[in-house]
Amino acid sequence: MTQTGNIILDVVIIVVKIAIVFGVNFTILAYLTLAERRVSAFMQDRLGPNRVGPQGLFQPIADGVKFFTKEDIIPAKSDKFLYLLAPAVVFFPAFLTYAIIPVGPTFSAWGHSFQMQIANLNIGILYIFALTSFVVYGIVLAGWSSNSKYPLMGGLRSGAQMISYELSLGLSIIGILMIVGSLRLSDIVTYQNNLLWGVLPRWGVVLQPLGFIIFLIASFAESNRLPFDLPEAEPELVGGYHTEYGSMKFALFFLGEYAGLITSSALIATLFFGGWDFPWVNESALGAWGVVLGMIAFAVKTGFFLFFYLWIRWTLPRFRYDQLMRIGWKSLLPLALVNIVITAIVMVFFV
Repeated sequence: MTQTGNIILDVVIIVVKIAIVFGVNFTILAYLTLAERRVSAFMQDRLGPNRVGPQGLFQPIADGVKFFTKEDIIPAKSDKFLYLLAPAVVFFPAFLTYAIIPVGPTFSAWGHSFQMQIANLNIGILYIFALTSFVVYGIVLAGWSSNSKYPLMGGLRSGAQMISYELSLGLSIIGILMIVGSLRLSDIVTYQNNLLWGVLPRWGVVLQPLGFIIFLIASFAESNRLPFDLPEAEPELVGGYHTEYGSMKFALFFLGEYAGLITSSALIATLFFGGWDFPWVNESALGAWGVVLGMIAFAVKTGFFLFFYLWIRWTLPRFRYDQLMRIGWKSLLPLALVNIVITAIVMVFFV
């Protein structure tokens, strides 16, 4: 094949990957909203939405139609440009992170090597952290531009909360990066695709249990969900930063939160649970079946943590604001630093 033909083939492959990744994630996003209500109903001994289609499966479509057809209201004294920009700043960065998460092992076919991710960046983990840090700007802008006291307080709370926990979130994965020696997510998964002492999967959760716990708690805080939903706390702030939003603008905040959940769950699976690795199985030796097995393993791990997010939200009560700040600055941050020091000592003296 000529060089031009190879370039055209690469472009076609990337376009197909983008279509598949965004199609799958939009579908998961839509049905995650239904799963949240069905899981909460199950925990509260209710039925939940079950009237639109068989078992309520068409409920996300009905919700989408409702949001699109609702009257679009903009507060008269708001900063209209920032008011309209804020939902997009919350929603789109979370979606762009999906591009670099590997969902299966690399395989070869028709003389071409196929990676199961859109882009394999050598600064992959930094790319994700840079994009997800944009979300706080969207929330603060939404609070300020609404020109209303409850959204403003919600935006300020969210800004303080995200700064407090983003430090711990970033520091919690330093241990993994030190061990693997790469910021590329595919390298991190490949490193975990082995066994410790010939028996135990060499997953991040085994090598960095403290880092995993810190990452998990900080991820909950970054998602603004219970027990860390202080920016939205209904009894205190009505709806928090999105109080003055309606129709599709509110839906973008809503979907942005769920998109963040998918990113967090996929990252936890990738960094601490081997990504697409199915333990005790050599996926490369199985050919196409190995790719399918790897994708199933990744989907199951990510799906488990998505359910875990729903489960925790409808189980634990909300922290007080002073408790939330104390956990972030006085517990998680020192523990994350201790974890880095311990990892460095073990690597220098025992490896």
